[in-house]
Amino acid sequence: MERSLKGALNVRVEGSGKGRETIVFGHGYGTDQSIWDEVVPLLSQNYCLVTFDWAFAGTVKDETLYDPDKYSSLEPFADDLVALLLELDLHSVSFVAHSMSGIIACIASLKMPHLFKYLFLVGSSPRFLNSDDYQGGFNSSDIEQLLSDIQSNYENFARGFASLIADPINEAAVGKYEKCLKRMRGEVALSLAKTIFYSDWREILEKVETPCTIIQTKKDAAVPHTVALYMTNKIKAPVTLEIIDTVGHFPQLTVPLKFVQLLKAALPS
Repeated sequence: MERSLKGALNVRVEGSGKGRETIVFGHGYGTDQSIWDEVVPLLSQNYCLVTFDWAFAGTVKDETLYDPDKYSSLEPFADDLVALLLELDLHSVSFVAHSMSGIIACIASLKMPHLFKYLFLVGSSPRFLNSDDYQGGFNSSDIEQLLSDIQSNYENFARGFASLIADPINEAAVGKYEKCLKRMRGEVALSLAKTIFYSDWREILEKVETPCTIIQTKKDAAVPHTVALYMTNKIKAPVTLEIIDTVGHFPQLTVPLKFVQLLKAALPS
């Protein structure tokens, strides 16, 4: 008997759903659905909103749900997303995908295009490693050091990484991300970091046919502007690149009002 993902992944459905647009939110590495807490109340009167936790999130009660061997690629996450939408009987959704969820959404949209009407790719990257013809933002030594830091002292890593990736002068954003990171088990953080930072999904971008808005902050330590421009140029579907006036990897935390304005501008009224 297959396990219900709705309960296992802590699905929450809010807002007005009758005849309204459905927006599904996918969080990124080290976080959970609480990363959308500033955004959901601003949209709940006009849209049906679905939030959930990926299997790696510290808020997921069943620790066996995250299998590091299974999730050594992003594709099984895409399979989970497709299965979840089918279980919820949802289709033609707008998917707001933060960080790693962006590529997961792209993969899922290739598997079952009818499930997705629109993609918002927020601070997403198909590849983090630099190469001769591509600037992903990280050298091999950077990633090796990051993995070493996770393994040697996860508590210290969580504190330092949160300050680096979130806006360092925004204490609330840093504190929120640090708290989420510390909810995730260290061994999960390590295996998932390997999956993310050593993956290369550039070749799928030219196959993505779901219209997209790419949302990029003015300065993101995790995803440089070169990546946002690369994705804009490579994705087959119509793409709009929006630079949002904030710093860090979490515009949904630092400028939720502006973030929601961008969503509403692209969504059907």
